[in-house]
Amino acid sequence: MSKKRPAVELDAVDKAMIRLLQEDGALSNATLGEKLSLSVTPCWRRRKRLEDEGVITGYQANVDRRSLGMDVFAFVLVTFNMHSDKAADNFEAVIKNRAEVLACHKITGTADYLLQVVATDLDSYGEFVERVLRHQMGISSIQSSLALREVKFSPRIPVPSDQ
Repeated sequence: MSKKRPAVELDAVDKAMIRLLQEDGALSNATLGEKLSLSVTPCWRRRKRLEDEGVITGYQANVDRRSLGMDVFAFVLVTFNMHSDKAADNFEAVIKNRAEVLACHKITGTADYLLQVVATDLDSYGEFVERVLRHQMGISSIQSSLALREVKFSPRIPVPSDQ
């Protein structure tokens, strides 16, 4: 079980920097510093500290899945009939290496895991279920819910403001 990390002390400038970088992770330190009224060196130091402390874990481009032909978005509840560490460890190892699985959460409630899966079409999603999920030991139930329309999606974490 992972330990809870203590919250990192953030001042108003740190929080503003995080908000700006979540909007555009490609901002240069010069541009970021200008927006925060900082010179380049202090801006770089703050950014580096946020990275070193694990607040900022990386940078990526946000991509529209449909532009890559990923028209199916599924929420998948997976339930195990036996709760052994080996079955869970094997399942998690397989899921971590599957590109079509965008997220996997161990959850409370009637199911054990919640997955977010993308696929090009229903046939490819069905193939993932048959060839990947159904081959995992200990799974008793797989329930899929397909997204009909995406109302909101954001990878951005809300950063509280200092008020």
